[in-house]
Amino acid sequence: MSQNMETQHLQEIFQIIRSDRTADQIRDALDDYHENDIAAVIPQLTKEERLKLSQSLEISRQADIFSYMDNAEDYLEELPDELAAEILTDMEPDDAVDFLKNTTSDKKTSWLSHMNVDDRTNLEKLAAYEENVIASRMTTNFISVKLNLTVPQVMKEVVAQAADHDNIATIYALHEDGTYAGAFSLKDLIIARRETPLSDIVVPAYPSVYADEKISDCLQVIEDYSEESIPVLSRNNRILGVVTANDVVEVVDQEMSEDYAKLGGLSSEGDLDEPLKQSVKKRLPWLILLLFLGMLVSSVVSAYEQVVARLTIIMAFQSMILDMSGNVGTQSLAVTIRVLMDENVTGKEKKKLVRKEVTTGLVNGLILGVIAVFGVGLYIMLAKGYPVQTAFLISLCIGLSLVLAMAISSLVGTIVPMFFKKIGVDPAVASGPLITTITDLVGVVTYYSLAWAMLSRFPGI
Repeated sequence: MSQNMETQHLQEIFQIIRSDRTADQIRDALDDYHENDIAAVIPQLTKEERLKLSQSLEISRQADIFSYMDNAEDYLEELPDELAAEILTDMEPDDAVDFLKNTTSDKKTSWLSHMNVDDRTNLEKLAAYEENVIASRMTTNFISVKLNLTVPQVMKEVVAQAADHDNIATIYALHEDGTYAGAFSLKDLIIARRETPLSDIVVPAYPSVYADEKISDCLQVIEDYSEESIPVLSRNNRILGVVTANDVVEVVDQEMSEDYAKLGGLSSEGDLDEPLKQSVKKRLPWLILLLFLGMLVSSVVSAYEQVVARLTIIMAFQSMILDMSGNVGTQSLAVTIRVLMDENVTGKEKKKLVRKEVTTGLVNGLILGVIAVFGVGLYIMLAKGYPVQTAFLISLCIGLSLVLAMAISSLVGTIVPMFFKKIGVDPAVASGPLITTITDLVGVVTYYSLAWAMLSRFPGI
């Protein structure tokens, strides 16, 4: 939808809500608009207009609208607790659980108390799962039928369950003992002949995940099969819920946000509303670690004080060596983390990746090293007035440092996340700042060691 069309829709929704129409007329008029557009309008309405809107819409429609809102609790608090509880009950279970986990509203207990026992128990079960397992993202909005039913019986069962569950594109089959038997599509059911056994259209090998599996371990399976929904099973093969396509998008987005945060040296992603204390708490541990690593780098530099004292100009090019080694290390880190997302990657493929990254760093280092030898040599000779031999000996030292530092940094950026993965730690915590600091150490040692060797070999420089 274009920006102009979206703005037009919002204005039309405003006019409908603020008109003198009856509640039924408002409900019928808003049927033509998407819930996301209505949700975008709500913050700009007065409290009286929001109550008017609530009185005009069905509970199910309000539940869909609230699932699109960022600050839903502010508006739920304006409603009677019983009505708010009904809206939460009618939301997708996973959305309701996320809301209840994150809300700080004083009315949370009251909302839960106004739900019936079954609905409250269902939400509490979902909320009990740890955040990092796939079951925390599942919904109980799905249809299941017994495998021994006939096609006409299944059709009746689907129609009956569709009143409470609208995820009907994929239907799940169960054995007599209630264990998971497979899945089939609504399309296959519709075109099946009456006499066709249900087992003929059920796909027993339909992809599934276990409730206690980590989200990061399930992503590849979910992405590879690209199904509308995938069942979440208990370890005794009973279906507990499903992960829908929308859930997958949210999961992938969250995983990418978390990895991006970790690559920035944070324990998790932050936002504009995050309290100062929480931001400091997330960042300080990494900064303390990096401080000590930085002190190590500085101590290495101080060990070469005599080299710097005799050839001061080399200090001017230190940052160039460190920047380039840090850049290639971070590039290798990003590539490696992407490869390690595939749980099926073999040891042979990991070795191939190491060779490829080190070779890439070496080749790039050679190219940049040659450029540095001539470019820096001419600069030192012409701009600083050094003799030709001295200028190009210094630039040769810089060029060789680039080659070695970039090759070693590529190796570090590849094997460090692999090491983290090996010991069971998320490789994304081998973050950009950590890799950069390590590669700084590599660059410093390489650069000043070569400079020391050059001064030892040519003491007259």
